[in-house]
Formats: sequence, structure tokens, C-alpha cells
Amino acid sequence: MKRMMVTAAATLLLITPAAAKTKPCEELKSEIEAKIKKHGVQTFTLDIVAKGEAATSEKGDASKDAAKPGKVVGSCEGGTKQIIYRK
Repeated sequence: MKRMMVTAAATLLLITPAAAKTKPCEELKSEIEAKIKKHGVQTFTLDIVAKGEAATSEKGDASKDAAKPGKVVGSCEGGTKQIIYRK
């Protein structure tokens, strides 16, 4: 299962840079979410944050997920924002 997650994340990282230039963040987030679910993963979160803020979520430090490390799986709005994957 972990291997499948790593493979899915790596695939997403390879295909998202080209899309980052033109796609709105919500659209890209929806596409990434569909691909992750297609690989059988049901429990995860995707957060859109300003570039470089991967350690916190949009919900702020009060969120229990904010302290969890995340993996950048996409970039949007011309590279100014990132989509962070957390289990």
C-alpha cells in the first residue's frame, strides 16, 4: 500500500508542473484527489497553501493536521501556491 502511495505521488509530481501554469488551484486539487482515490486511498487531505508554507494548512495552526508534515503534490496559480497531501 505504501509503495502504491509513493508511486501515485511520484506520478502526480511528474504531470502537475505543466498544469500549474494555467489551472486554478481548486480544479487541480479535484483532479489530484480523483487520481489518489482511483488508487484506492480513501483517508487523506489535500490543502492549498502559499508556496513554502507546506508545514501549515490553510486552516491555521489550530488545525490538528497543521503540525503533520505533508508532501507537495502539485503547484498552481503560476507556482505561487502548492497542494499538500497528508494522510
